[in-house]
Amino acid sequence: MRKIVVIKFLSLCFFLILLTACGHSAEPSSAQEKSTGQDVKDELTLAIGGEPDEGFDPTTGWGRYGSPLFQSTLLTFDQDFEIRNDLAVRYEVSEDGLEWKVNIRNDVKFSDGEPLTAKDVVFTFNTAKSSASIIDLTNLEKVEALDDQSIRFTLKHPQSTFIYLLASMGIVPEHAYTDSYNENPIGSGPFELVQWNKGEQLIVQANPYYYGKQPFFKKLNFVFLSEDAAFAAAKAGEVDVAAVTSVFAKEDITGMHLVELESADNRGIMLPYVHERKLEDGTLIGNNVTADQAIRKALNIAVDRQELVDGILEGYGTPAYSVADQLPWWNPDTVFEDGRMDAAKEMLEKAGWKIGKEGIREKNGLKAELTLLYPAGDQMRQSLSLAFADMVRPLGISIKTEDKSWNDLERLMHANPVMMGWGSHDPLEMYYIYSGDTRGEGFYNANYYKNPVVDEYLNKAIKANDQDEAKAFWQKAQWDGKTGFSVEGDAPWVWLVNLKHLYFVRNGLEIGEQKIQPHGHGWPVTDFIEEWYWKDEEDV
Repeated sequence: MRKIVVIKFLSLCFFLILLTACGHSAEPSSAQEKSTGQDVKDELTLAIGGEPDEGFDPTTGWGRYGSPLFQSTLLTFDQDFEIRNDLAVRYEVSEDGLEWKVNIRNDVKFSDGEPLTAKDVVFTFNTAKSSASIIDLTNLEKVEALDDQSIRFTLKHPQSTFIYLLASMGIVPEHAYTDSYNENPIGSGPFELVQWNKGEQLIVQANPYYYGKQPFFKKLNFVFLSEDAAFAAAKAGEVDVAAVTSVFAKEDITGMHLVELESADNRGIMLPYVHERKLEDGTLIGNNVTADQAIRKALNIAVDRQELVDGILEGYGTPAYSVADQLPWWNPDTVFEDGRMDAAKEMLEKAGWKIGKEGIREKNGLKAELTLLYPAGDQMRQSLSLAFADMVRPLGISIKTEDKSWNDLERLMHANPVMMGWGSHDPLEMYYIYSGDTRGEGFYNANYYKNPVVDEYLNKAIKANDQDEAKAFWQKAQWDGKTGFSVEGDAPWVWLVNLKHLYFVRNGLEIGEQKIQPHGHGWPVTDFIEEWYWKDEEDV
C-alpha cells in the first residue's frame, strides 16, 4: 500500500510541475470553473491517451482508431455501425463492385477558409496510396474527380471493405499539404489545431467554418500523461476527463464519475500454427508443441476467462472468444464454455500427450513446454501472461514467460506464443490476421496460419458487393459448422479478454452514447466529441 501511495504522490508532483512548465499554474482549468460555478464552461481539459507519435496526417494513419478530429471523412458510422453521410451526400457502387461514385457537399470549407472540392479527395487518396504507410490502398486502380462535387474510385478487384476506408480517411487540402502537415494539420473537421507543445499538451479550438453542428466546447486542451499521472490530475481537479486503468477505477474522485465503455480492444495469445522449420532467409518459424491442434484447443477450453477478467482487470472487461467480439461481423457461435480443465486433460490424453516427469506432458519424446513472450513494460500483458501460465499448469503444460522489446518480438514471434492485442472497426483486420496470403507479413499472421476453406470465405467477404453478404462470409470464416479459425475449428489463437475503456468524467459532462471501442491507439472516445456538452445544473 505504501508503494502505491508513493507512486501516486510522485505522479501528482510530476503533473503539477508539468502544468507550471506549460504556464497553466496561474489560471483555473475548465474543470475548476465548472466545479466552482464560474461562468466559463465552453472549454475542456482532457487526459485521454498518449501523444500521436506520427502526428495528425490521415494519409499515414491518423484517425484509424477514432475521429480524425481535424479532418472530415466522406462517410461515417453511427453508434450502431450504420453508415451515415459526412462529406458525402450519396454514394453508389457498380454491379461488378469495381466503381464507387461519391457525391460530396458543395458548402464545405477547410479551417483556412478555402473550399473543399473533389480534387482534395483525389489528392488525399493518391497521397495515402503513395505513402507506403499502414493504410492499404493497393487495390485502388485510380481515383478521379468528375466535377467539383463528384469522385469516382476504380478498384482492381471488388472490395466490400473499401467502405471502411471511406469512413476513416480524413480529407486533407491539396493547397496546404506540405512535408510538415502532420504537425500543422488543416482540415474541415469540427476542430482546428492552435498549439502543440510536444510531450506536454495539444490545444485545439472549434473550427468556425465547420459545416456540421458547431461543437458546444470552443476549446479543448489535451494533456499527455501516463494513466497514473492522469488519475492524479483528476484527483487534483485539473482535468475534465481522464483515461485510467482498472487499478484506479474503484477509487473515488470528488466531482467525477467513472464511465465504462465496452470495447473490442482484446488481449490474446498467438500460437505458432506450423511445425518448426527454417525459411530460406533463415527465419525460424513454427513450434512443434503448438502445431498440435489438441494443445491449442486444450489451452483454450482450460483457461477461465472470467477469472482473468475479475483478477487481472478488476472486473473491468469481458471474456474474449474472438478478435471481433460483439462487432457486426462477429459470429456468436464462436463463444464456448471455458474453464473445463477435466475436458482439456481428456482431450490431451486422447491425442497422446501423457503425463511425464515433473507432471509435464510428453508425446513421442516432445515435452509440452512453451515460452510465452510479451512486450516489455506492458504490465497488463505481463499479468495476463503470468496468470495464464499458472492457470494451465494443471494441464501438464509448462509455460515460461519472458518480456521482450518489440524488435525482439518481431524476430521471435513466428516460433513462440506471444501475448498480443488487436481490435478494429474494420473487418479487414480478420483477413490480415488469418489469411494464408498474409503469413509472415509484419505482425499480421505471424503464426503462419492457413486454412484453404477459411481463405475462400475471407476472399468472398472482401469481394462481396453487399455488406450483408460480406458479413455472412466473415462469420463463416470464423465457423461454418465444420471448420473455421475459431476455437471450434483450428484454434490458432487463445483469445482471453476484452478491456473496458475507463474514464473519470466531470459530473455534468455528457459524452453521449459511444460505439464499441476499438484498440486503444489514438483517442477513440473523441469519435462524437462535437456532441459533448454540459448538462444544465438541474439535470445533474
